[in-house]
Amino acid sequence: MTGRVILFGATGYTGRLTAEVMTRAGLAPVLAGRSADALVDLTGEVAGLGPMDRPPTWKQADATDPASVRALVSSPHDVLVSTVGPFTRLGRPALEAALHQGCGYVDSSGESPFIRAVFEEDGPRAANSGARLLTAFGYDFVPGNLAAALAIRDARDAGRVPVAVEVGYFVRGAMSMSSGTRATAAVLATTPPLSLRNGILVEGRSVAAFDLAGHRRDAMTVGSSELFTLPRIDPGIRDVSVYLGWAGRLTRAAQLAGAALSGAARIPVVSHLVRAGLVRAEGSTTGQGPSAEERAGSTTVVVARALDGVGRELGAVRLEGPGPYDLTAELLAWGAAMLLTGHATSFGALGPADAFGLPALEQGCADMGLGRVD
Repeated sequence: MTGRVILFGATGYTGRLTAEVMTRAGLAPVLAGRSADALVDLTGEVAGLGPMDRPPTWKQADATDPASVRALVSSPHDVLVSTVGPFTRLGRPALEAALHQGCGYVDSSGESPFIRAVFEEDGPRAANSGARLLTAFGYDFVPGNLAAALAIRDARDAGRVPVAVEVGYFVRGAMSMSSGTRATAAVLATTPPLSLRNGILVEGRSVAAFDLAGHRRDAMTVGSSELFTLPRIDPGIRDVSVYLGWAGRLTRAAQLAGAALSGAARIPVVSHLVRAGLVRAEGSTTGQGPSAEERAGSTTVVVARALDGVGRELGAVRLEGPGPYDLTAELLAWGAAMLLTGHATSFGALGPADAFGLPALEQGCADMGLGRVD
């Protein structure tokens, strides 16, 4: 039986970009979201981008109505792609629909609490139901998974023994945030980021410096999927730290502000006020993001360093590619296509490399313009 690709959140900013990529790739996605009028318009806009005999279709669903989301998938061969966030508040219905049906699932989450729940709580459920869960499958955090896996492989091939990895995410060129990214960033500001220390997840904020072709850039800790996936591909990796360098010269100030906000958010009254404000903000700013010209002027830059037991660098890998939003759309479409065609042979919560293998991941990313820079 042939499965379908269903794109939930298609009329949002990232969803629209992903709908375009999927249609060009001939995936004939089912575009899903809250507004029937917006879905009709979007379906017409992207229909001409793909094969005439495989046009996109649409179906209405709302994250506040879990039954409508569950109705999107009807077969274990389907692949449900979700761009509906913030995922800590709105992501669960799509995930539950995939778990219930035992089908493929891909999302664009960058939120560490949601990512952690997928790996620790939903992974075993997925293994039982036959679902294949690919969370955080965009700019955050596929490039870091690839760069780190390559750095680990290089060190091993040279006869060295890496035990730690540090990953830094950056953007070169001007780039504004989409409304969805701003909402996610606000959620993360109230959540202490995680790192892996001696195989144990720990909370804590820190700043690290990375060399980007001779330029020193600071970045601050962010929770990520690499914490869960890298030890799978190399059990010798005991420490994993991931950093985000979007704040530039304001990184250290942003790190201190984040620490203060996350501390305050532990107070129940403050937490309630912050989250209520986020809900109001989400409702008024959905679907906005950088223009095509802005996106074309930005480049994704990711650096991974493999370290030995005393912190000495054994090797580093730098990847560069399309800007974050275009790269996310390409990765979501590629992940969906790989699941649809049966390239993931295991079940559960999967990382990019253990889902498809490092060679396939490296080639797939190269095909979309994300590659190694010496």
